[in-house]
Order: sequence, then structure tokens, then C-alpha cells
Amino acid sequence: MPNRREIEEKEARHRQKIKKTTLELDSKAAGERSAIAIRYDVEHDAAPVILAAGRGEFAEDILKIAEDHKIPFYEDKGLADLLLKLEVNTEVPPELYTLIAEVLAFIFRLDQMASKRERLYKRVKEMDDA
Repeated sequence: MPNRREIEEKEARHRQKIKKTTLELDSKAAGERSAIAIRYDVEHDAAPVILAAGRGEFAEDILKIAEDHKIPFYEDKGLADLLLKLEVNTEVPPELYTLIAEVLAFIFRLDQMASKRERLYKRVKEMDDA
């Protein structure tokens, strides 16, 4: 029959295994990227629409397509987790409008900065050519 010390050592080893397994699972989940593609055309859409959503390799594909088409990224893991629960080709529910509005405002500011930068480069080039 095992003594108390042997039992405690066995329990400690077991706890260590569980802890290690949990850490491994957490690190795998943390390393897995998520991506959601959203369309919002004010003239045609009543609300933003989920075009694509996924994790892991599919998320990487979504991000690559966005990068290839110079579509800006906005990172928010909490929002991504919420949007991943929605079906593709469905509208974002009103409860998430405020969060989506923040994303759209961010993208709008990026577009404005890019336009200003392009105008500035154009002026500098015109000055150099003169």
C-alpha cells in the first residue's frame, strides 16, 4: 500500500501533467489566428455583412487575400470571437453595430491618411520635376 508521501508525489506529477497539457492547449489556441471579412456598402447593404470567417489556415487565406487587395486589417480578438459565431452571408446584428462602427471609423481614417500622403507625394514630385 502506498504511503502518504508517494500519494502526494503522484498527485503532484498528475497536476503537473494537467498543467502542462492546459498550457499546451492554451498556446495552440493563442497561436491560431482568426479572420473575418466584412462588407458594408451604404448604398446596397442595410447592415454590415459577414463575407468570410475562419480560424487557422483559412484565416491566413482570408488575410492574404485582404493583403493582396490592399484591404486594411483591424485586430480585435474579442470582436473576432463574437463575429466568428455568426453565419457567413448574414448581417451583423444591431448589438454589434457600435463595435463595427469603430472598425469602419478606423478604416476611414486610414483611407484619409493614405489620400493625404498620396497628395503630398504628388506635390513633392511636381516640385522635383519643376
